[in-house]
Amino acid sequence: MNIVLFDGICNLCNASVRFITRHDKNNTIQFASLQSETSKELLLKMKSDSQKIDSIIFISNEKMFIKSDAAIEIAKLMDGFPRLLKYFQFIPRPIRDYVYDMIAKNRYRLFGKTCSLQPSNQNK
Repeated sequence: MNIVLFDGICNLCNASVRFITRHDKNNTIQFASLQSETSKELLLKMKSDSQKIDSIIFISNEKMFIKSDAAIEIAKLMDGFPRLLKYFQFIPRPIRDYVYDMIAKNRYRLFGKTCSLQPSNQNK
């Protein structure tokens, strides 16, 4: 199972889901908003406190990835040029996560919020 847990009220996050969907030609990735019961159940199963997580989460083969690690693992499953994003793994994690955190901290101000929790292929 490959599932992306994302902030369902974030416009940037919803755009990211649509981007991933377009480049996931084999439809191997599923999605659930962090606000959903599915996400809460998965995080409980993974023994992770959903109240303390405010980033993208990728769960694959019972392993959980967050922040830039999640983005890199997702990129490995995509087709075309987005697959090249996996090479960012060579940048040290503290640097990658710092950039991730700066974007995440300002995502509502820069990209706004949405009322919709329904990306095009949200299946959980």
